[in-house]
Amino acid sequence: MVLLNLWSLGHFLQWTAIGCFLLKNWPVFFLLSIGWEVLELYLPFDFVTETWDNKISDLVVNTIGFALGLRLRSNPLPLK
Repeated sequence: MVLLNLWSLGHFLQWTAIGCFLLKNWPVFFLLSIGWEVLELYLPFDFVTETWDNKISDLVVNTIGFALGLRLRSNPLPLK
């Protein structure tokens, strides 16, 4: 299994949108992000089976996406 995959892109886009439009609170972000990764350990689906390296990379991608979303919220791109 590779560290970055299509799910990583989904995580990035999801957390970018959440940071841009819904949530500004870092502690809540960490609670949700880490909580989901822990929940995946107990879900009985094949798509949640991944290595610890991939779980850590998911958290890194989530954090980068959320930070970008907050940045876009505070400093939106100009529409031209």
